[in-house]
Amino acid sequence: MSKLIPGAAEALEGLLHDGMTIAVGGFGLSGIPADLIDAVRDSGVKDLTVVSNNMGVDGKGLGVLIEAGQVRKVLASYVGENKLFAEQFLAGTLEVEFNPQGTLAERLRAGGAGIPAFYTKTGVGTQIAEGKPHAEFDGELYVQERGIVADLALVHAHTADTDGNLIYRYTARNFNPVVATAGKITVAEAEVIVGPGELDPNHIVTPGVYVQRLVQATVRTKHIEQRTTRPRPAAVVGA
Repeated sequence: MSKLIPGAAEALEGLLHDGMTIAVGGFGLSGIPADLIDAVRDSGVKDLTVVSNNMGVDGKGLGVLIEAGQVRKVLASYVGENKLFAEQFLAGTLEVEFNPQGTLAERLRAGGAGIPAFYTKTGVGTQIAEGKPHAEFDGELYVQERGIVADLALVHAHTADTDGNLIYRYTARNFNPVVATAGKITVAEAEVIVGPGELDPNHIVTPGVYVQRLVQATVRTKHIEQRTTRPRPAAVVGA
């Protein structure tokens, strides 16, 4: 049975409620499920806990949920590109749980694999480890981190089939595969959608068993957070 839903709002119908936890793929503005994020904003759902590497930028990506006042808590590894996020955090209106980037990725992967907790050396002796269980292995001290299972996962893929199998493209893959497995329900948007059996099984990254609903992504300008360039060297005549 096809998992393709006509639009992003319809794909999220019946899945959203106040106070829920949503895990979102992407890194900066690369590989973000922009249509699904906009649909969450338009739904008006509030008091959200959002799990994502970062929270976009002001007015783009997950930044639109910050602007709309719909987010209560954020679990992230980097948030330096969003001024409004910083303002709300410093004002005490937004709760933030910072995670080392690799730890956040592993927490999502663990949650998707049914692993409730794991130990890592990263963060030992810092504020990250305060209040968390510790254990010693082979003479080294480790801190316990919990796996993350979200009520809903939102991801962006480059190519999908109607069975929900997903393929990502280059760096837009980023956190999307681990987010896709960490949701009780996963909704994906894809730029290209083909029929069942049209994808090479060797290229599939996220099997369709993890994806409950699929939507065609709209054509958008792919924004870049920071563009760094250098002057092009002058051509050497006769070279």
